[in-house]
Amino acid sequence: MKAEDVRAKTSDELVDTLRDLKKEQFNLRFQRATGQLENTARTRVIRRDIARIKTVLGQRRRESAAAAAE
Repeated sequence: MKAEDVRAKTSDELVDTLRDLKKEQFNLRFQRATGQLENTARTRVIRRDIARIKTVLGQRRRESAAAAAE
């Protein structure tokens, strides 16, 4: 997922995507603990996607707070 894709989505879509990614991250962590994880690189991709989404959501919150303060 690229930053452009993240910015193109609405905040509600981002929250839903974030929830799904966190579930997938949990499942990957569980697979690693049980020795069943085959694609170890997927963990890194998920972690970075979560960070991108949180960054965009934070930026939007700050922008809306700044607009409300004016």
